[in-house]
Amino acid sequence: MVSTSPTKEVANSDGKWIEEDTSRRAKWWYSTFHSVTAMIGAGVLSLPYAMAYLGWGPGTLVLAISWCMTLNTMWQMIQLHECVPGTRFDRYIDLGRHAFGPKLGPWIVLPQQLIVQVGCDIVYMVTGGKCLKKFMEMACTNCTQLKQSYWILIFGGIHFFLSQLPNFNSVAGVSLAAAVMSLSYSTIAWVGCLARGQIDNVSYAYKKTSSADYMFRVFNALGQISFAFAGHAVALEIQATIPSTPERPSKEPMWKGALGAYFINAICYFPVALIGYWAFGQDVDDNVLMNLKKPAWLIASANLMVVIHVIGSYQVYAMPVFALLERMMVKKMNFSPGIALRLIARSSYVAFTLFVGVTFPFFGDLLGFFGGFGFAPTSYFSCIFVGVFIMLASTIGGFRNIIADASTYSFYT
Repeated sequence: MVSTSPTKEVANSDGKWIEEDTSRRAKWWYSTFHSVTAMIGAGVLSLPYAMAYLGWGPGTLVLAISWCMTLNTMWQMIQLHECVPGTRFDRYIDLGRHAFGPKLGPWIVLPQQLIVQVGCDIVYMVTGGKCLKKFMEMACTNCTQLKQSYWILIFGGIHFFLSQLPNFNSVAGVSLAAAVMSLSYSTIAWVGCLARGQIDNVSYAYKKTSSADYMFRVFNALGQISFAFAGHAVALEIQATIPSTPERPSKEPMWKGALGAYFINAICYFPVALIGYWAFGQDVDDNVLMNLKKPAWLIASANLMVVIHVIGSYQVYAMPVFALLERMMVKKMNFSPGIALRLIARSSYVAFTLFVGVTFPFFGDLLGFFGGFGFAPTSYFSCIFVGVFIMLASTIGGFRNIIADASTYSFYT
């Protein structure tokens, strides 16, 4: 018989309420669309921009190596989920306790996972607001234009309601819709670039800037690619929804689902990155959809698809954080499990990510910063030196670019 958790504390009444919220009835295709939703997000639209700083050769090589290395990391995570017979590591923190001990484990694992999940949700707040604004500008040209901050607030308001859904299985429909949208808008992005063709005097030369600025931008580009290969931070939580028996352990359907997700990843990422860069060269925007103008109805639809997708992605990354917050409030702050707890904990988290997103709406810079700081160490596990290098380089590059852009930005406009 496979146990539901590796720690004894889950047997306590306060932990039991949280744990029993998660059922293990998911099929292998659930893991596919949950992984697609977690992995293929706003980062795919910035890949041509990253290519503009890396160039054809290095950019394509980094993209291909990242795909292979993160697939290997996903395989390792799936194997580790039940590496101890009779025990399932349903969360990163559980695996961290097993690997590094009950005291050191949470301090090593939890900060990285939270950086990834919270960072993703902040980026998705910005992305959702920007794309919602772009959609309305194209769909209603005569309407009064609202400030970008207002659109981010509108997007954030949606999550105050969706965040009350109890667990991963309850957001399965939202996640499925998000996965379909990711494939759709990625296809529109590269087909739109291909149909538009190259801009006049397209240039693939490295961007003209100072040596120091260019170095930081390259570091930031590495972080953007790292951000695009997400999903590992919630891999264990996704696998935890799949039933497991000694005859058919959960790693079999989970790996099947992961392969499906990575296939979809490849047919989304490589065409967008290569064709987007081919069409616009060094003039590509940090969101390639912003470069496309015609046909207006199709580009507007693509932006709406991005909005739908990041709604689902936000929830996929937020669910483990919700569980952590609720568990902490029950055990440390003596809250009673129930609707009131869920309302306070989840609404507070949504409000926090919304505030940061409205304050720092720098899409490309946020991708690089969080991509390096959080995703690289958790995604490039097969070679820890690669992960550490990307973490240091792209975090510095992204942070420097945020400061540079903030110096000329009018906040809350």
